[in-house]
Amino acid sequence: MPSVTHDDAPLLADLMPWSVAPPRLGRGWPAGPDAASLKARWDALLKAEGPDREALFEPTRSRTLRSAVGQLPGRTGGTEKLVRAAGPCPEPVRVLSAPFDEQWLIPDHRLIDTARPELWRVADDDQVFVAETAGGAGPLLVATSLLPLLRPGRIRPLYRRPGATEPNLAPGLLALLSERLGLTPSPLDVLAWVMTAVRPDLTVPLTDDPGLWARGVESGHRLLWLMRRNGDRPKLPGGRRPYVRAPLPSRPLTLHYDRDEETLHLDEGRISPVPPEAWDYEVGGVRVLEDWFTTRTAEPEPGTLAAIRPTTWTQTWTSELLELITVLALLAEVEPVQGESASQVTTTALRKAGVLPVPDSARRPASVLDHHEEGPEGQLGLI
Repeated sequence: MPSVTHDDAPLLADLMPWSVAPPRLGRGWPAGPDAASLKARWDALLKAEGPDREALFEPTRSRTLRSAVGQLPGRTGGTEKLVRAAGPCPEPVRVLSAPFDEQWLIPDHRLIDTARPELWRVADDDQVFVAETAGGAGPLLVATSLLPLLRPGRIRPLYRRPGATEPNLAPGLLALLSERLGLTPSPLDVLAWVMTAVRPDLTVPLTDDPGLWARGVESGHRLLWLMRRNGDRPKLPGGRRPYVRAPLPSRPLTLHYDRDEETLHLDEGRISPVPPEAWDYEVGGVRVLEDWFTTRTAEPEPGTLAAIRPTTWTQTWTSELLELITVLALLAEVEPVQGESASQVTTTALRKAGVLPVPDSARRPASVLDHHEEGPEGQLGLI
């Protein structure tokens, strides 16, 4: 990784001033890689009574069966206390549970210790969430269109309101970049530059060189497309696409990589070719493929709701694994512009232009309510 230069580059925290700490579930069972299992866990919770329901719920200081909380924004889960709750499971939603690991979550505020409602209010198809990683090997930022549960770093939505309105950028930044570059960057272009230029100390050198800007934005958009995995599905060139060469067992227990043969072994099952770059891909010092596999195969504690899970390896997981291998291999090919030049649009320049310091209001969530949110026990939620 390039060494950090002291060139008065602005901080990411100033360029994208509104950030939120990540949600904290407080218990693992409301999330998982299989939506049907989550519904079965909910049913098991509601069938239990008294102390049995309490134990299955796994109470914390923040949430018990008697906690009174409102609905999650945009969701229709109940608001009666769980001690007397009945009814079907709220429909699970897709979330980013770990870097490059898309899973499912029961979107019920009563199950989540710290849900960060301000993130749910701005989550829609146009939103891009940027999550800081733990540093170390791999990308410094991960982008997703899904609600991110990643810890420990902060989360920065690209937009402060639904519908891709009011970008979460320092006020005046887009106008200044337009003036210096002689073009009109979009908020997504700025994020693309951030993704490819951000440094380990979370400074982001800004350039006024249109050629370098264009290369960086192109690289960043490639990163965003691969990380968000929306639109056309990524593919490796013919002959390099991973396939199942030997059937995967019903419940694989071990994962092994043969570097010489570029083969991933799941017990006696085989997938190849798997480029070394995909196997070696890490985020925060954790190998992504190993972590993804362990999440789906580690033995849960017997008698817990987390123990309700698929009894066999699913075809969906095989398809997701093949796509993950592809994404990681392609991500490893993207060349960042990190370290190509010193910051030309410096913190000092941003201050002279009045872009910095950002107003305090830009660091707080916007008021985005255009509908009522139900509070505890069916009351009207006020914000």
